[in-house]
Amino acid sequence: MLEFNQWFFVLLANFLILFFVLSALLFKPLAKLFKEREAATSGALDEAKSLSFKKEDALAKMNAELSSAKGRAKETFGALREEGLARQKETLSKSEAEAVAMIESARKELQAEAGKARASLKADIEKFSEEIVNKLVKA
Repeated sequence: MLEFNQWFFVLLANFLILFFVLSALLFKPLAKLFKEREAATSGALDEAKSLSFKKEDALAKMNAELSSAKGRAKETFGALREEGLARQKETLSKSEAEAVAMIESARKELQAEAGKARASLKADIEKFSEEIVNKLVKA
């Protein structure tokens, strides 16, 4: 059983002295160290969360800018394509018109040459027919 004798007070005094000494030398510094570690850890976690949110915002902004740039590029490509097609049609129609004009010019030239050749041949036919008639009459 528990007896209250002289050793009880000695042990109680020893316990109290050790408690205060260890509290000052060991427990308080360890508690302070644990609090600092907890603060550093929670601060690092908060900073990591903050950086993660910043990263997500930056990614969202970058994706939005990228999709906007893709849209502008598509529009520009479409406009340039339409412009190219229009120029192609215009060039083809000009070339076709020039070709038709050249063909018409060549036809007129051929008809004029054919007319000259016919006129020349008619004149030659009359000469040849006179020569044939003269040779037949002389023979």
